[in-house]
Formats: sequence, C-alpha cells, structure tokens
Amino acid sequence: MPGALIVLILATLLGIQPVTTDLYLPALPAMTTGFGAPMSQAQLTLSALLLAFGLSQLIWGPLSDRFGRRPVLLWGLSAYTLASVACTLAPSMALLIVWRVVQGAAMGAVVMCARAIVRDLYMPLEGARVMSKGLTGLGVLACISAPLGGLLSELYGWRAALTALAVFGGGALLLIALRFEETLPQKSMDALRPRKLVGTWITLFRHPTFIAFSALSTASYAGLFTFLASSSFVFIEVLGVSKTVYGLIMLASSLAYIIGTFICRHLLPRHGVRKTVAMAAVLSVTGGTVMGVLAMAGVHSVWAIMVPHMLFMLGHGVHQPCGQSGAVGPFPQSAGAASAMNGFLMMVAAFGMGGWLGQRLDGTVLPLTNGLWLWSTVIAAVAWTLVRRHGEPVTRPAVQVPGTP
Repeated sequence: MPGALIVLILATLLGIQPVTTDLYLPALPAMTTGFGAPMSQAQLTLSALLLAFGLSQLIWGPLSDRFGRRPVLLWGLSAYTLASVACTLAPSMALLIVWRVVQGAAMGAVVMCARAIVRDLYMPLEGARVMSKGLTGLGVLACISAPLGGLLSELYGWRAALTALAVFGGGALLLIALRFEETLPQKSMDALRPRKLVGTWITLFRHPTFIAFSALSTASYAGLFTFLASSSFVFIEVLGVSKTVYGLIMLASSLAYIIGTFICRHLLPRHGVRKTVAMAAVLSVTGGTVMGVLAMAGVHSVWAIMVPHMLFMLGHGVHQPCGQSGAVGPFPQSAGAASAMNGFLMMVAAFGMGGWLGQRLDGTVLPLTNGLWLWSTVIAAVAWTLVRRHGEPVTRPAVQVPGTP
C-alpha cells in the first residue's frame, strides 16, 4: 500500500476513538436530562465503553496475530456500526449503556489493529514517526468531533450526535473493505492457546521497555480522559458556556494536540525517543501544575483551565505516539498481543478515573483540575525515570516470545 494510504487508514482507525468519545460529549448533559438519569449513570456511557474497549483488546490482539489484521478489522467495524445504530435508537439510559459497551468492545479491534499495523510495517523509531502522522489525523477528527456534536445536538437533538457515529463506522468499514491489504507477515498458529497467551503476557510484563512506555501512554491518556469525562459538566454547567462554545473549547484542545504531534516528528530525528519524551514532560507537568494552583487559589474561569490544558495537550501529542509505538516495538512476532495489553492498561486507568469523577463532580472545577494535575505529575515521573532508563534502543534485537518461530 502507498505510504499516504497507510497514513489515511491509520488516521481513520485511530480516529474512531475520539469520534466515539468526543462527538457525543456536548450532548451528554441534555441526554442525561432527557432520560432523567443521574450523573453517575451518564458517566457510565463513557467509562463503561472504555472498560469494554480495554478488555476486548486482550481478545482481539491474539485473534489478529492468529488470523491477520484484515479479518479482525472487518469484524470489528461491522459490529461497531451496528452497535452505533442501536445506540441511536436506545429507549433508556440503561440500554444505551449496554450498546455503548458493545460499541467499545468493537472499537477495541479497530484501534488495537492500527497500533499493530505500525509494528508490522516499521522499525521502532520510524514507527513512532508514522504513528505521530496517524495521530495527527486522529487530532483532526477530534477537532471536528466536538463542534460537530455540539452543532448536531443544538439543531436536531442529542440522538443526532449518536447517529453520526454510525455514519463514521460505515465509512471506515468501506475504506478497509476496499483498500486495506493484510500487513501481518506471518500468522502465529498457536496465538490463541492459553499457554502461549499466558507466556506472552508474562514476557510483556517482564520487559522494562514495555513497562516504561505503557506507563507513559497510560498516564498521558488518563490525564486526557480526566478532561474528557468532566469537561462538559464543568464548562457547560459550572462555568456556563453554551454547547457551541464548548465545542470550540474542544477544538482548541485538539489543535494543541495536533501541534504536539508535529513537535514529536520534529524532535525525534534530532534527539531520539527518550530525550523527546523527557522534553515533552516539561510541558505536561507545567500545564497540570499551573491549572491546579490556579484552581486552588480560587481562579475558576475558562482561560484558567484552557491555557494550562493546551500545554498538557502539546505534551500529549508527543507521549502517545512514542508510548504506543515504544511499548509494541520489542515484540514484532506478537505485536497484536503487545498492542492489546498496552491499550488495556490505558483503559483500566480511564475506567478508574471515570468512577472517581462520577462520585466527585460537585459543581466546582476541582475534580477536573486536581485530576489533571495528578496525572501530569505521574507523566513527568515516568518520563524522567522509567523511559530514560529503559527506552528501547533502535538497534536492540527483538524479543522472542515463547512458542514463536
């Protein structure tokens, strides 16, 4: 496949995550009111989806190592599209949560395969650069998602925002069916055997590079999720902005992320992965700390949150491509399983934060600001210790997983 097509496919597959999580956020308060549901149930439409997203990858990863990326993508996107239609028609919050769980499980196949495809085709350093290009496309879709969700919900009601997810899923399914060619160089015939699975997971958690980069991507995503899960309530209900303005706030956040991915591609050839991540961690911890200090000092405004958050998102644009590609890099023979475990860890952290936020959204900005401050500190600690010590050299031989040729 041509390089431009690969980047387009990666952007579409990776972008399904912000489309699924961001596009309906402006409609979330209205959806909660429409169903007469408590705020904790509304949070489950996001956190339960992400838990299913994370857990399902533990199954999709070995399946893709056994049968290939293409069939898993076709299965996943078909299920995603059908679940999206069911979400649109859901008559209650409980059923909406059920179908969001199915949607999240199907999304796991899509995003996991995208990360594995990068390892199928590229060595770690080049993989980080290509991943950053795909994540730039993700950022563009994230830019579009929240404003579009706000506009659709304002004009046609909150169900229109859910309908847009079905349209995106159908388009992605068509792209993969018509243009994607299999990238897995050799199928692992015993990838689904329990002994092989357990051996692979043990190998992953014994490898310091996997631990370092998974900790980085997990902490960075947990910070982003803290913002996503609480921002619609904080900005719309606490600070009083309109849905349209909230969409523009999310647009600004995504633009900062896109710039971060460009910074990543600029720094990687000059400084390598470890130094690039260390430099980006300065942006992360500065943004989180400034936001937290301003909130504790009683400065509660859109700008007091958004300006520091933009710094955090610049760092996020570096940490995600480096973290996701770095975690999978040492395992070319089991890239699906490594990608799946990396994704699972990110979603476990997100689910935990979703539960915490559901109980602590108290009509102030503090749950958002304190949560992001915490994760920015964790990012810096990981970047300046684990990644610095165990970041994978490009020339290091690949790790053999027991049972692979």
